[in-house]
Amino acid sequence: MNAHDTSSKTGPLSGIRVLDFTIMMAGPYATRYLADMGADVIKIEAPEGDYIRQREPLRDGCSAYFGHLNAGKRSVCLDLKDPASVAAVKKMVESADVVVENFRPGAMARLGLGYEALSAINPRLVYCSVSGFGQTGPDAERPAYAQIVMAASGYEVAFAGYQDHGDRPANTAIFIADVLGALFAYSGILAALNHRHATGRGQHVDTTLMESMLSLMPYEVQEAQFPALKRRPVYPPFKTTDGYLMIAAVNPRNFESLLDAIGVPGWRDDPTMATDRGRQQNWSAVMARVEAWTSQRTRAECERVIGGAGVPVTAYQSVREAMAGEQLKHRGTLVPVRDAAGEYRVPNLPFRLSDATVEVGGHVPALGEHSEQVLAELAGLSGDALKAVVARGRKA
Repeated sequence: MNAHDTSSKTGPLSGIRVLDFTIMMAGPYATRYLADMGADVIKIEAPEGDYIRQREPLRDGCSAYFGHLNAGKRSVCLDLKDPASVAAVKKMVESADVVVENFRPGAMARLGLGYEALSAINPRLVYCSVSGFGQTGPDAERPAYAQIVMAASGYEVAFAGYQDHGDRPANTAIFIADVLGALFAYSGILAALNHRHATGRGQHVDTTLMESMLSLMPYEVQEAQFPALKRRPVYPPFKTTDGYLMIAAVNPRNFESLLDAIGVPGWRDDPTMATDRGRQQNWSAVMARVEAWTSQRTRAECERVIGGAGVPVTAYQSVREAMAGEQLKHRGTLVPVRDAAGEYRVPNLPFRLSDATVEVGGHVPALGEHSEQVLAELAGLSGDALKAVVARGRKA
């Protein structure tokens, strides 16, 4: 069977039902991963919808950014200030396996939908809370988006130090904390589901963006406790005639192969280059020697010569260039999804299972598209009661 043939496979989370109360990025991305694995993810949205529905890039009023985070889910609009709507949620919880929320700590409890209340209804429920700093502690209620946490964690200061930004901290503007938070929430949910399989009991998963960021920086966390005498060497972007190159000759054998490949004369007799210690102590001068060679050649020639010597090397690419790569095409990495404005591509999870399907759902839900269907199916509503709850959810 072809590795990409999913015709006879099911998702590893098929049969798992998720109630998704998340907004913005970290929470929705975590629940999209669950949907990719085959879970039935029901996105509970306020009448105005998730704010990301309004964010660029927009096509005919539809956000591709929103679709990237929410493909494969069902959308239900509910006014959670309405007692009948809250009662409907509690009814749905009876048959749910997972609840995920990323409001400020305490917000769900004030609605009557906190972990204690819902686990009393369904003791097998896995309830995941995603927040900036955690559900308890002095910073628990501190407002936090990804860039706040990235600055607070030390990441931006560390990044600026490696990039020679001087005394000014960095702002990388790519929401790494949200993506990491999503991955760790996803991992925690899978762990809790496995624990439930063994014990029959659900539990509360408390995921923080702050701790996710610290997990990104193993060297920096240790160096903060045991300061190095000098900053660790960092490979710079090497200039070529038509762009920039990254070379990562991270062990002595790689570096010696690099010097041989580019023909640095007499390097074996030069104490600044002949040993790993000498290269580390004269890093800037050694990097300049390498760039003197790359700057006279194209990216393609540099990759051919250096890569041909077994040294890790790549041209710096734009996201558009990376998406067009043949390896990603071979892997089936980017798959089509569709909303009311048409089709576009989003990346699959970065792993494949030989006997199960892991793939982004092809449909991006319109706001409240599945309200009537889900409330009838899972909350048992019908007639005037169903119409009343749906109508409350449609109010802007």
